[in-house]
Amino acid sequence: MSKKEVPSLVKDRRLVDKRRAQIVKAAVSLFNEKGYHKATTREVAKASGFSIGTLYEYIGSKEDILYLVCDSVYEEVVQKWEKLLDGNLTGMERLEQVMEAYFRVVDVLQDEVLVMYQESKSLSGEALKYVLEKEMRMKEMFEAELGRVRDAEWITLDDREISLAAHHILVVGQMWTFRRWALHREYTIDEYIEHQIRQLVHGFSPTQTAAKS
Repeated sequence: MSKKEVPSLVKDRRLVDKRRAQIVKAAVSLFNEKGYHKATTREVAKASGFSIGTLYEYIGSKEDILYLVCDSVYEEVVQKWEKLLDGNLTGMERLEQVMEAYFRVVDVLQDEVLVMYQESKSLSGEALKYVLEKEMRMKEMFEAELGRVRDAEWITLDDREISLAAHHILVVGQMWTFRRWALHREYTIDEYIEHQIRQLVHGFSPTQTAAKS
């Protein structure tokens, strides 16, 4: 997975990282408010606290801003997620805690995740390929967790079912952001996590009557 090189006229790596973090934060707010295509680089510069000329010292194009947003979102999700994981848990307890930690990180970063989910399709070429590969890396992390639970004989999914289950978990977390206009009216994040984990792990639990029909 080859990371795209975003051009910069500034050679100080720490300063570049600091300024790009400002750009990402401003861009997330603007892209959520106006959408990627309607927000201008001049608006991103102003929201970042510097001139359009200064902005272009740290990026080469508007697409570079979106790429930096998507790249940083995935990195932050994974970093925060891993910090919440309890390495002492095993089996189904471990799997449920992995899912809960992921859902809670998405809740904290919901604006960032929403931009990534809605706008990453606007990237082109290698930038889009890189971002999609990072999402697949997250999916593979869930596959690995599911595989461990299967090896311990807590579940009986085959490889293709595990792959689909990993996709399912990933999207359920993202759904808290792209359906938040409805979900946040009905559930707290704690309720959402409780219900989703129960459905993911135990299904819809049909009644005896339904099971016999």
